[in-house]
Amino acid sequence: MTIQEAAKYAVERAMKSGADQVDAYLEKGRESTVTVRMGELETLKQATSKGLGLRVFTGNRLGFAYTSDFSKKSLKTFAKRTVEMAQEITSDPHNVLPDAPVKKDYPSLDLYDPEIAKIPIKWKIKTAKKLESTAFAYDKRIKNSSGCSIYDGELEAVIANSAGVFHTYKTGSIASVCSIIAEQDDEKQSNYWYSNKRFFSELESAEEIAVKAAHRALRMLGAVKPKTQVVPVVFDPQMAASLIGIIFAALNGNRILKKSSFMVDKLNEKIATDLFTMIDDPLMKRGIGSQPIDDEGVPTNTKTVIDKGVLNHYFYDAYSAHKAGTKSTGNARRGYSSTPSVGAWNLYLKAGDSKPEDIIASVDNGLYLTRTMGWGVNMVNGDLSRGASGMWIENGELAYPVEEATIAGNLLEMLKNLVMVGSDLEFRSSRVAPTLKIENITVSGT
Repeated sequence: MTIQEAAKYAVERAMKSGADQVDAYLEKGRESTVTVRMGELETLKQATSKGLGLRVFTGNRLGFAYTSDFSKKSLKTFAKRTVEMAQEITSDPHNVLPDAPVKKDYPSLDLYDPEIAKIPIKWKIKTAKKLESTAFAYDKRIKNSSGCSIYDGELEAVIANSAGVFHTYKTGSIASVCSIIAEQDDEKQSNYWYSNKRFFSELESAEEIAVKAAHRALRMLGAVKPKTQVVPVVFDPQMAASLIGIIFAALNGNRILKKSSFMVDKLNEKIATDLFTMIDDPLMKRGIGSQPIDDEGVPTNTKTVIDKGVLNHYFYDAYSAHKAGTKSTGNARRGYSSTPSVGAWNLYLKAGDSKPEDIIASVDNGLYLTRTMGWGVNMVNGDLSRGASGMWIENGELAYPVEEATIAGNLLEMLKNLVMVGSDLEFRSSRVAPTLKIENITVSGT
């Protein structure tokens, strides 16, 4: 039985067993990891997995179970038992499937490269070694490594339900990661860099990745603790991406319903400066987070979440949407072993007009933030306090490294204190942003 047939059969058997509504999410995948450390092969792992998650609804009672046995006999018993389980659960009026989509044709997003499955293990080992050896050769202070790796994988997924949804798609990706340690006297500084692509031919070279990782580690040698002061903070693209991730979490419909977000009652309000435009785009060609349909069968769509500072959207799956009296936004994410929850696709901050070097040059005294530690976010009121490190900016130049600092502020105030947005937007992962400059942030140190 193919995975498509298994998904259809599981839905049919659950309906015949007494379910009112049913959905199945099935996936079949392969992944490979090769890690080299100090010139030696440390990890060589190849694995396959498959599973089918089944949700059955009986009178607004929800039963959920998953299995990796796709035989007809097993699926028949599995579906029947899941329905019986649902009948014992407490009823919740919001346990429903999303409305049946009108759309039946979904765009081809070019998410699968068959060449990835053909990559020889020897190439992966050779490239992982090349990542590490290039970093070591870059500077004699690069003496150690946390490991350099090649990851690749493929996934085929099927989404089917009793409302008529049936969709299948394939994705693949390959990533190259170099994580190294710079040493000087008794000091050690670690850092990394990576490339992550849908297509093998687009992966950045080992040399490019290793040199960037080495540079990021070396520039932190000799780091000191900064003085406590209120200054502009320039967020490098990695840190800016982390910031929009926090903003997205605050826009989760479940948090909004529970009044546990600093974005409650902010819809259609101006919450940031005109420079802040945040987009969630699941339909990006070859996007790391792209998907034509969400994991509950709702067609995905591109949303300008925050448009020139104005909040346009909260995010919902079917359950939270029904509870809020609205419709799913097509943001349900899941694996076969879990029920859906709200998630982003390709979340990014629109690029601005400022070159990153010009943003740095605009700061007389401030922090160029390259790493944060800990969560340190109060999602109810938006207060943020996180461990931080990076480079101190003096007279428009990166002067010296700093660490053991803390940045603190309120996220809503930070959004209104955003004064520059970089032109350096790169789609390196599913959550990206350019360089940002935010004024009046407290940096605590000595």
